[in-house]
This record gives sequence, structure tokens and C-alpha cells, in this order.
Amino acid sequence: MSWTEKYRPGSFDEVVGNQKIIAEIKEWIKAWKAGKPQKPLLLVGPPGTGKTTLAHIIGKEFSDTLELNASDRRSQDALMRSAGEASATRSLFNHDLKLIILDEVDGIHGNEDRGGVQAINRIIKESRHPMVLTANDPYSKRLQSIKPRCRVLNLRKVHTSSIAAALRRICRAEGIECPDDVLKELAKRSRGDLRSAINDLEAMAEGEERIGEELLKMGEKDATSNLFDAVRAVLKSRDVSKVREAMRVDDDPTLVLEFIAENVPREYEKPEEISRAYDMLSRADIFFGRAVRTRNYTYWRYASELMGPGVALAKDKTYRKFVRYTGSSSFRILGKTRKQRSLRDSVAARMAGKMHISPKVAISMFPYMEILFENDEMAYDISEFLELTDEEIKLFRKRKIKAPKRKKTPRKAENKVGPLYSQKKDEGADKSRKDKAAKTPSKSSKRDDGSPDESSSSSDDKKPKEKQTSLFQFS
Repeated sequence: MSWTEKYRPGSFDEVVGNQKIIAEIKEWIKAWKAGKPQKPLLLVGPPGTGKTTLAHIIGKEFSDTLELNASDRRSQDALMRSAGEASATRSLFNHDLKLIILDEVDGIHGNEDRGGVQAINRIIKESRHPMVLTANDPYSKRLQSIKPRCRVLNLRKVHTSSIAAALRRICRAEGIECPDDVLKELAKRSRGDLRSAINDLEAMAEGEERIGEELLKMGEKDATSNLFDAVRAVLKSRDVSKVREAMRVDDDPTLVLEFIAENVPREYEKPEEISRAYDMLSRADIFFGRAVRTRNYTYWRYASELMGPGVALAKDKTYRKFVRYTGSSSFRILGKTRKQRSLRDSVAARMAGKMHISPKVAISMFPYMEILFENDEMAYDISEFLELTDEEIKLFRKRKIKAPKRKKTPRKAENKVGPLYSQKKDEGADKSRKDKAAKTPSKSSKRDDGSPDESSSSSDDKKPKEKQTSLFQFS
């Protein structure tokens, strides 16, 4: 059994650090046992701060526990089959309450965990039992919809002196002799990660009865900082070596640049210092752009030097004051303008297809479109041509477009041509001719001497013959 499991705290009294958080957890447990349902707990903190340990200790208070950790498949179907069913059923022990633990919810990703976040939100909404969730990254996108539904508790890193005391107790229990300065150095190296410090101590003490400085040097390993440690080192220090060491983070370097840019005005006080710092950040951003365009990521080292030691040396002196650092506001702004940007892109794509131009050129024409849309008739014609919706029209004008009143042009009489129409026309002419003949008095067709009347015959000869205009007309 590893020492991390062997000496894992079994109660709240044995937990090292974060005593205020432990007090809040105890109140949360009392409320549940008193019949007052509470929001799920979301324990957020870097590795080694005791998130999973606290979740297991809370589980002992309810005696019935269901846990899904990072190694389990956590897709929507898997979560609803396990945690979903457990959250809707009653327990037979301890006030009919069971604890549901979802470990490292910010690590849900990939096809195997597809739909996991939606399933967690549904379980939180429908659950009748207490839940504890843990996460490492408080700024993870997967926590955006989960955090409002939970009570978020931020666990801080364990203090160096507390880690050294815990290591001293383990050495005493294992019968290992270790000087205090070595324990303090191990605690300092761990950077607040108690689990890492215990693992280092176990590795150095294997097969040894005494740990000295020679073993400490052999066991040295590369250390990485978290995001806020890097920002704090850049803004609080002028030591180039210290800043370079702190800049060794696992996060995206462009994200580090965003965080430094957001907190420069909070730390620096002189305008010329702020100007120099932003000049270094702008130069670093240029190198990031070159790296993306050329796929040559060696440019990152120049960007790291500019936004790390470059920004640190932009100040004349270090400021000894407390500053609460925050995340980048650009992400909040992008979140607020997401709908407007999607409308802009859809209109630009439609203009590009209709007008045979690029979307970039279409977006550059938007100011001129606003001028054209001031005229109701032109606005109506353009919107009809581009097939814009009401939401898309709002990009160019606030009021709705009224359909213009156009003058109706009189229709010309249609000339109906065809055999059936000509047949009807001839039938009408014959009928009118017969009616006219019936009204006129009839003349004798013969003379008194019995000879035929010449006028009658001549009139019959002069009468024009009717043309056959239809296949269905016969003489």
C-alpha cells in the first residue's frame, strides 16, 4: 500500500489545511440530516489539496456512497444508468440519504464521455440525495453550466509548514530519520501539493533508514506552476530566473498572456510602467500570430520571454500590496456577444454567396449597408434580395421594414389564341348574322316570269367564304 493511501485522513480532524472549508462542509451535512436539502458541493482546487479525501470523509457521514471517478466511462447513458438511477432511489440506511460523488468533472471530454455534462445537470436537477463534485480547473468550460447549480468551495494549497509537519509525522511512524531542513525543502518543492510531497518522501525513503541532503538532490524533479502562480510571479517579482521558472505552466501560453494583460493595471501604478508592460505583451502577441501562420512554434520562446521577464522588468520596483487577480474579461465579452457575432457571420455568408465576394469584404461593407437601410424602399429590396430575417435586419436598422406601396400597372387585354378560342369566335359571328337576317324582310328569289333574281345570285357570289379555323369546324 502506498503511503498516500496508508496515511489518508479518515476524519475531518486529520485533514491538513482548509479549516474554513471544513467548517462549511460540516454545516452542509447538518442541514441535510435535518431534512433541509442543499445544493451539491463543488470542491475546486489544484491537485493534492484533499478534494477526493474530503468527499470520502463526507461519504462516511451518510454511510451509503456511490462514486464515479475519472477512470470510469462517464457518457450520458452511463451516468444516467448509474448515478441517475441512484439519485432517484432511496437508501435503506442513515436517514434514507446516500452520497453521490462525481470526481474530476472538468475532465469529461471525448467521444467516450459524450453528453456527460448534460447528464450531470439533469442529475443535479432531479436528485433527492446529497452530491459532491470535484474539479481541478475553476475556469473550465465544462463547469460553466454546472457551477450555478452548485455551492462552490475553493480549496487552497496546503501551506509549506503544514506539509512539513505531516511529513514529520509520517517519518516518525515509519521509523525514518530525516532532518527538518530536508523536510522543509520537500514541502517547498511540492508547491502546496501534499500528495506529491508524500510520494517524494516515500521514493527517497525506500530501503533507507535516514534521508540526507544527497538523496534530496538526487530526487529533484522538474516542477510546474499553475496559471495564477505564473501571473503572480511576473507581476510581483523582478527576478528573471524566478519568473522563467514560474512561466513553466501546462496551460496554453496565449491564455497566460490574456491573464497577465488583464491584471497589469491592477498591480502596476505608474502609467509609463503600464505602457511598457503592454508594449511587451503586444510584441509577444505578434510572435504568437507568426507561430500560428507559419506552424513554426519556436516563436513561442520569444513570446514567453517578452510576456514573462519583459513584463516583469517593465516596472521600476515591486509593489508590496495585496491584489486580487482575476481571469480574462475577454472571455466574458465574447460570451455576451456570441449571438451578435453569429448573426454577423450568417449575414456575411449570405452576402458573399449572392454578391460573389468574400465574407471579410462583406463585413467591411456593413457601415454602408446601415446607410442604405435608412431608406425604407431600398431596405426592403435589399432584405428581399438577401433573404434576411428580422433578427438579421436589426444589424443595420432598429425599426422594422414596412413594405413600400407600389403603383399598380393596368393589365393589357390578353389575346387568347388557339383553335378552341377561334371556334367560339366564329360561332358567335354566325349567331349575330342569323339574328340580323331574321329582322330584315325576305326578298323573292324569283321574278314574275319565273327566272331567278340576278341581284340575289350576285349577292350570294359576292359573299366571302368562311375560313376553316378549327379542326372541329365543318362546312
